[in-house]
Amino acid sequence: MAEGEKIIKINIEEQMKSAYIDYSMSVIVSRALPDVRDGLKPVHRRVLYGMNELGIFSNRSYKKSARIVGEVLGKYHPHGDSSVYFTMVRMAQHWSLRYPLVDGQGNYGSIDGDSPAAMRYTEARLAKIAEEILQDLDKNTVDFQPNFDESLNEPTVLPTRIPSLLVNGASGIAVGMATNMPPHNLSDTIDAIVAYIDKRDIEIAELIPIIKAPDFPTGGIIYGYRGVEEAYETGRGRVVLRGKAHIELTPNGREKIIVTEIPYLVNKAELIMKIAELVNEKKIEGISNVNDESDRDGMRIVIDIKKDEISNVVLNKLYKYTQLQNSFSVNNIALVKGRPKMLNLKDLIRYFVEHRHDVVVRRTQFELDQAEKRAHILEGLIIASDNIDEVIAIIRGSKTPDEARERLMEKFELTEIQSRAIVEMRLRQLTGLEQDKLRSEYAEVMQFIDRCREILANEELRMGIIKDELQEIKAKYGDERRTEIVPDAEEFNPEDFYADEEMVITISHMGYIKRTPLTEFKTQGRGGTGSKGGTTRDEDFLEHMFIATMHNTLLLFTEKGKCFWLKVYQIPEGTRTSKGRAIQNLLNIEPDDQVLAYNKVKKLDDPEYINNNYIILCTKNGVIKKTSLEAYSRPRQNGVNAITIREGDKLLEARLTNGNEEIMIAVKSGKAIRFHESIVRSIGRTASGVRGITLGNENDEVVGMICVENESEDVLVVSEKGYGKRSSIEGYRITNRGGKGVKTINITEKTGSLIAIKSVVDENDLMIITQNGLTIRLPISSLRVMGRAAQGVRLINLKEDDRIASVARVTFDNSSEIDEAETGEDLISPDNSEENTENEQ
Repeated sequence: MAEGEKIIKINIEEQMKSAYIDYSMSVIVSRALPDVRDGLKPVHRRVLYGMNELGIFSNRSYKKSARIVGEVLGKYHPHGDSSVYFTMVRMAQHWSLRYPLVDGQGNYGSIDGDSPAAMRYTEARLAKIAEEILQDLDKNTVDFQPNFDESLNEPTVLPTRIPSLLVNGASGIAVGMATNMPPHNLSDTIDAIVAYIDKRDIEIAELIPIIKAPDFPTGGIIYGYRGVEEAYETGRGRVVLRGKAHIELTPNGREKIIVTEIPYLVNKAELIMKIAELVNEKKIEGISNVNDESDRDGMRIVIDIKKDEISNVVLNKLYKYTQLQNSFSVNNIALVKGRPKMLNLKDLIRYFVEHRHDVVVRRTQFELDQAEKRAHILEGLIIASDNIDEVIAIIRGSKTPDEARERLMEKFELTEIQSRAIVEMRLRQLTGLEQDKLRSEYAEVMQFIDRCREILANEELRMGIIKDELQEIKAKYGDERRTEIVPDAEEFNPEDFYADEEMVITISHMGYIKRTPLTEFKTQGRGGTGSKGGTTRDEDFLEHMFIATMHNTLLLFTEKGKCFWLKVYQIPEGTRTSKGRAIQNLLNIEPDDQVLAYNKVKKLDDPEYINNNYIILCTKNGVIKKTSLEAYSRPRQNGVNAITIREGDKLLEARLTNGNEEIMIAVKSGKAIRFHESIVRSIGRTASGVRGITLGNENDEVVGMICVENESEDVLVVSEKGYGKRSSIEGYRITNRGGKGVKTINITEKTGSLIAIKSVVDENDLMIITQNGLTIRLPISSLRVMGRAAQGVRLINLKEDDRIASVARVTFDNSSEIDEAETGEDLISPDNSEENTENEQ
């Protein structure tokens, strides 16, 4: 240890704590957070001040960026040159700042993330709007502080006329805190500030409609307004941003998505790469090509859509999986009197107005002081001009200027400043014209002094000046909003990701469910052998099959009388031959319960729809129940009780009706009953119901129920051994509920028991599925209408050990694509009369 040195023992924990606190405060106050008054961090402030000192104004020629960086670095900001240069670059990028403060010439990077050219190549000067931030800097409007080596002074804040923190926002990461403030439209912001000046106790809720929402330099769409309101009310919030896209049709009929604006701070090149990556990974299907056609006229990303794909569905998937939809997390932290503080919208406006008020006061005081000094000199000059001959004589008779000043002060009772001005007065001011000018100038200066004193004495006048200056700024720099607002949209609606296509929903006996596009099933002729429709376990078979669209809601009813909700798009998609997924994995169904009935509804949030439609339930023992759809309009994860099931019974069917339909119930023994639903009154969700049909014997049971709105529909019944018959509904007389019904099909050993009843028209197709998993689809128009008691015709060839498991009616319009397939051989001619059916082989 050298002589005179000594070691001082300190606590390392205390030293580290103290050092880290000093470091963190330095980062917070002197680097990362903006000042609430001018909205600038120290580096931004120093760049602007340095350019101002160099005289690089908007009406002067550009100077090399390296010259500016050197000025700022050497005089005010002793950090890395890249920190200064990239700050200046960002202030010049029109996609980074809503109102750029630097006018750059050369390569300043791009929205694709390209780096700017080196500072030796680029040039810059102040933007016109930046001069408004520096205005009145020379009028003692702000405090100055010594620079890092105390050789110069620099401003602690700029006397900005622009509400910079609101219009350009800010972002920065300090120690233990961060700030992220969105930019706003200048016109809207000034209107909100003026409203605050007019009414100081204005509520934030009153300011929000004026300032509307953030306005980002890259445009886009603010999707949902709740986050904006939260940010304005509390200083924190999440603003959801979407890129702006529209759909164009090519000459060959293909669609393409055109993206013209992307969310703020999103890299365009990375966005395009991400889309291509998702297409390659098959996470987004339906896109054939992505091309960037952006040029100097604007952004244009072209996304080509494959044939027969729905562009809106693809676009919604792009919003979900890419940065085409992004969020901006608002965190309004700024320095207030040197301390970080979370600020709401009114706070931001209030502190800016306070700063402007302080600037106006200091500027007015400075101008008053200067005017009073000038008036004082003018008073002396006027005295001299009134006594010009004596003044000349005194000056000529004096040996030195100091003697002349002293003699003038003594003779005319002048101050030293006045006498000095007289001695230094030029000869031309002795002319009469110049003397008149002196008096005129003095009158103007005195009038200005009175104005300044009036301003300093009247706060309303000062606020009026602030308003006038803001309105002047708005007239010079105000522009239209770039970012649109969609106020009612919030989170993604899952339905947006799926086209409303028809699906075949199949549920197996053991509870496996899947959805398969209807177009995978081909139309076959009556009597065909069918095609493979699903693979199941040996002991399993497909039991339920029905048609629904992707946006439908399924009401699934279990044999114990519970109702569960499931959107069709929530059902896993499978091929025609796949097994599907256990329904217990999708719904909270008890282990000993199973889905036996279903219903599909369009929407559950339309009061008129749910209050004027009903669910008709039917059980195996012939009990029927009618309940308003409104009782099922509030989905619950664990389901609800739909009907109280008596012992030995189970729920079998569920149908949606409009309250004015006729009900037909068919039983295993081949009988059916027809009655109007108006004789069944609507009852509560948990009630047991009333008798719909009386069973023929103890082995008899209900096989199905149909609800018919008009008599243009026919009745189709199918037996378990593949026979079916189409008959007119008029053949069934209307009776009261609870009767035994009339014969609907002639049941024999060859036909087997009745297994299904459906209401059909010529435009329908029939889908049949067997216990072994074979399917056949055939047009109803190929079945002629027969008498009520006939045995019917064979619909499908069955092997000895096979039986029909389920029958579904397929409804389609003329636009549906129905694939034609080979027609199977008809075992029975459709021309055979119903009387001859008993002679079939």
